[in-house]
Amino acid sequence: MGCVTPPAYLDHAATTPMSPAAVAAYTEQLAIAGNPSSLHTAGRAARRVVEEARESIAASLGARPSEVVLTAGGTEADNLAIKGLFWARRTGRPERTRVLVSAVEHHAVLDPAFWLAEHAGAEIVLLPVDATGRLDLDALAAELAAHAEETALVSVMWANNEIGTVQPVADVVRLAHAHGVPVHCDAVQAAGILPVDFGASGLDAMTVTAHKLGGPVGVGALVVGRTVDLVPVLHGGGQERGVRSGTVDAAGARAFAVALAGAVAARDAEAARLGALRDELVTGVLARVPGATLRGPAPDARTDDGGVARLPGNAHLTFDGCEGDSLLYLLDSVGVEASTGSACQAGVPQPSHVLLALGLTEHEARGALRFSFGATSTSADVARVLDVLPGVVERARAAGLASPARRSVPTGPTTVGGAA
Repeated sequence: MGCVTPPAYLDHAATTPMSPAAVAAYTEQLAIAGNPSSLHTAGRAARRVVEEARESIAASLGARPSEVVLTAGGTEADNLAIKGLFWARRTGRPERTRVLVSAVEHHAVLDPAFWLAEHAGAEIVLLPVDATGRLDLDALAAELAAHAEETALVSVMWANNEIGTVQPVADVVRLAHAHGVPVHCDAVQAAGILPVDFGASGLDAMTVTAHKLGGPVGVGALVVGRTVDLVPVLHGGGQERGVRSGTVDAAGARAFAVALAGAVAARDAEAARLGALRDELVTGVLARVPGATLRGPAPDARTDDGGVARLPGNAHLTFDGCEGDSLLYLLDSVGVEASTGSACQAGVPQPSHVLLALGLTEHEARGALRFSFGATSTSADVARVLDVLPGVVERARAAGLASPARRSVPTGPTTVGGAA
């Protein structure tokens, strides 16, 4: 039999392979018994592993070890931040019902926020973004000026998971803290890829997860200031400062720490490498595929402080006259694994809320593909995409697309929910 060429895996934003060092640490620790809460020798050894991992994670993120609350991943950490901050801030201050989130947040932030609106009397304010996905700071400032006393928290992601836009976190913190409002940031896509420093950021809480940066699935952390009050979402043994009960995963914590330290050590060189691959892909696609449009910031765009305005490994494009799912399946059939970046509810494809927030129509948003690069990505992957994508787009267009739909984008803060 002939050699089979492995697929070009370009969905690292969804999950990326574990690094060899993290695999070694994980498998070694999995073979060692011991509950970190037990007082015997094995328990104390497991506790030492956890605390050393916590120290390493903190050092990699510019935090103190006591600020790292280990969780089962990013979704749990986001839920703890949104619900825990909301309930803590309303203690004795029932008027604090407003939860301010950007319109392009991950569903791990949006869904718990909307759950609070349905079950706990929250008012969700969706803050608008510009055409590149960057938060409208004037809208945030106006919202805080008008409703600071009624605001429980602000949550704005560090970098967008679909279109790669880097948000002005420092400005968000400055505006919110001027009114005494805490800020949470989902940094899942940024940690280990961009310079992420919790202490320097001034954030009150920050979400990270292991499997986006070379660690295992099922472990993450909420980095939260020592003076920040949180109401627990899980109740039980009182582990992790009493806000995250449950037996701590020593193997997961150790592998997370190893993966994060490795990612941070290689960050600048890897960012340059991935950015070059991303630029090669974008340039090639725009030259070879009519009707292709890059969404999000330009690859060479910079933030006000001189940093990159877009994640180096992110290329998000839309293709006129195509259905994203058709593109995805056709690419998969020829050995390219990517993502549409759109949500799917009850088996019915839905246009991405992120793209709608940029001002795209539902018709435009349906033809989306996200290519995301990581540690295993090479120029051969780019060549594969550029070789097969023109034909894939042509076939997808021939398959047809649903009728154009109306544009759906907020032009100012959108409020959902109300006091129960």
